[in-house]
Amino acid sequence: MSKPLVLYTAATPNGHKVSIMLEELKAAYGNIDYDVEKVNLSTNVQKEPWFIAMNPNGRIPVLVDRSHPTAAQPNGFAVFESAAILLYLVQKYDKEGKFKFESGSDEESQMLQWIFFAHGGVGPMQGQSHHFRHYAPEDVPYGKKRYGDEVVRLYGVLDIGLQGREYLVGPGAGKLSVADVNVMTWVRLHKHAGVETLDAFPNLKAWLDRLLKRETVKAGIAIP
Repeated sequence: MSKPLVLYTAATPNGHKVSIMLEELKAAYGNIDYDVEKVNLSTNVQKEPWFIAMNPNGRIPVLVDRSHPTAAQPNGFAVFESAAILLYLVQKYDKEGKFKFESGSDEESQMLQWIFFAHGGVGPMQGQSHHFRHYAPEDVPYGKKRYGDEVVRLYGVLDIGLQGREYLVGPGAGKLSVADVNVMTWVRLHKHAGVETLDAFPNLKAWLDRLLKRETVKAGIAIP
């Protein structure tokens, strides 16, 4: 029997952040269940018409909410862009606000600020660093340095944001929220971006270690 949600994904930072959020919600509420459809990126499945109908950008992840069919999407409402998927999940399924903050609050604004910071900065810049270091057809020293240096700078911003805190947003030391899940899957791959150690960013290093110890994070990273 089909489950209410289906996640089209692959083993990438953007894919993993959604599976981690789903695992967090499942552990917190017990009634969240989902199917996983692994997308083979090497064969360009994500560029086929059936996938483009869900995401015109032809990229993973895509979440389809079968419990919410529409006239335009009778098989379920499709959500693309990983940060948008995280927000959709907590808006609809996090009824007690375990991973989000009160609508209109300063904390909600701060959460969104960190989400946009990661979505517009860490993800794209680290993705380019990965490309020039591991996938470019020719050696481009400028590309390696330019994006590697920017990753280091962005990690420094996160380290400042985590000063005296356990999580990015929330009173006191903060609480785990979408803001953390949205960026940790990139920071986890710091070595792939040429940052061999996080010793220069002690707050960031402690934060990442804290998150990676969570069973829900381990489960999410194992998907697909």
